[in-house]
Amino acid sequence: MATKNKIKTRSGAKKKLLDARKMIDEIDSKLVDGLSERFNLTHRVGLLKAEYKLDPIDETREAEKLAALRGLCEGKNLNPDFVEELFGRIMEEVVKNHRNFDR
Repeated sequence: MATKNKIKTRSGAKKKLLDARKMIDEIDSKLVDGLSERFNLTHRVGLLKAEYKLDPIDETREAEKLAALRGLCEGKNLNPDFVEELFGRIMEEVVKNHRNFDR
């Protein structure tokens, strides 16, 4: 009887894991879609900066944005250092892309 319960428990756990992983996959897809949308918008910003001969980096904006993102982590079981590092990397990529525009 104990073996049958173990099989049932493992089978139930496997189903729950598959369900959770399916939800994770859906969230990952939404994250990629969101990043794509974000980069499309920052591309427009880069074009405007190039057109008006503005610096590709706005350190004040970046600092304000990172502080705001850290604040968004409160009560959400997210490590603000991780979120800052993640968005810092995203911002680095944006600036790199902006520097590629003709000035």
